[in-house]
Amino acid sequence: MEDKQNLVSERTGSLGCIGWLIVILSGLFVFLLFPVTIWFCFKTVQEYERAVIFRLGRITDRKPKGPGIFFILPCTDSLVKVDLRTVSFDIPPQEILTKDSVTVSVDGVVYFRVSDPIASVANVTNADFSTRLLAQTTLRNVLGTKNLAEVLSDREGIAHSMQSNLDEATDNWGIKVERVEIKDVKLPFQLQRAMAAEAEAAREARAKVIAAEGEMNASRALKEASLVIAESPSALQLRYLQTLNTIAAEKNSTIIFPLPMDVISHFMRK
Repeated sequence: MEDKQNLVSERTGSLGCIGWLIVILSGLFVFLLFPVTIWFCFKTVQEYERAVIFRLGRITDRKPKGPGIFFILPCTDSLVKVDLRTVSFDIPPQEILTKDSVTVSVDGVVYFRVSDPIASVANVTNADFSTRLLAQTTLRNVLGTKNLAEVLSDREGIAHSMQSNLDEATDNWGIKVERVEIKDVKLPFQLQRAMAAEAEAAREARAKVIAAEGEMNASRALKEASLVIAESPSALQLRYLQTLNTIAAEKNSTIIFPLPMDVISHFMRK
């Protein structure tokens, strides 16, 4: 910020004797041809614009003019209008090699505005074009330090890092970067198929683990049930009757009646 103020101060120095002489002659010329020159002396800028005035090549004031109407000398003054509205632009897709040597294509969008009209005119040739180029290189530099997993999962962190870097780099240009967003991350087709196969294998493995856990829990429950039935023989008879009730409810033509082995052994001894 101090460097930017120093640059502006250097450009707003004194005009010198010859400069002031030319300004006085220009003022006399305007006064003599007042009915005609009045139309060239007054300028207007919109609410969202500011005007940077150069007098004999030097910036006349540290603050820009506007909005509204103001006075200039037509022979010695020239003005540059600066738009203060927020500008958005797309970052073209960038082929980037991540930290773990994976090539991805990433694009994004940047929102910025002019915060200091004088610095945006005096410190850089084309602030808009320079910001666009810097956004492309910043995207490549930031993503080059990330792994593929971080690029896919931490978009918000990457966007915040890009915004901080861009805002710091464009501060001397009078540019304020308001927001940066990562739009899309495109992976190679073969890598997409490999990741899909890996995810499918992981889902199948989890399904097998869940099925095995279910069988283990069922076997434990059966073991506990067998212990209860062994302690009470009448419970086994109730289980037989419950099974018959279940089979009868299904309207089957054939009913299998389980017969205890001790009854059959009694008739076989006879």
